[in-house]
Amino acid sequence: MTTRVLTAKEIRRERHTIDATGQILGRLATEVAALLIGKHKVLNASNLDNGDLVLVTNIKALKVTGNKVEDKIYRRHTGFPQGDRQRTLRELMILDPKEALRKAVWGMLPNNKLRNDRIKHLKIEV
Repeated sequence: MTTRVLTAKEIRRERHTIDATGQILGRLATEVAALLIGKHKVLNASNLDNGDLVLVTNIKALKVTGNKVEDKIYRRHTGFPQGDRQRTLRELMILDPKEALRKAVWGMLPNNKLRNDRIKHLKIEV
């Protein structure tokens, strides 16, 4: 028996449009991440970026369960002394709801060299 191996020339990308109205942030992010990776395809090669293009619409209508709106904190550091900056999920959803979904999907993609290329296939519309 032989094993079929996918090559870069054979990659075919489909377009998926997902309506985020009433969906939960984390569950939507897992669905989007799986499409970006290409897990749903028969020929899946983990060493190639063979995922699909994903467009997410109506991002302002996302839901979050529990107390995550107040408890979830996004931290970053400016690089300067005392440069720790933090935002709650509520503040992030008010300022830029696209960034909240992008960060959730980013965290669910494998941490390898293909991560940057895969996240570029995600388009988000408010």
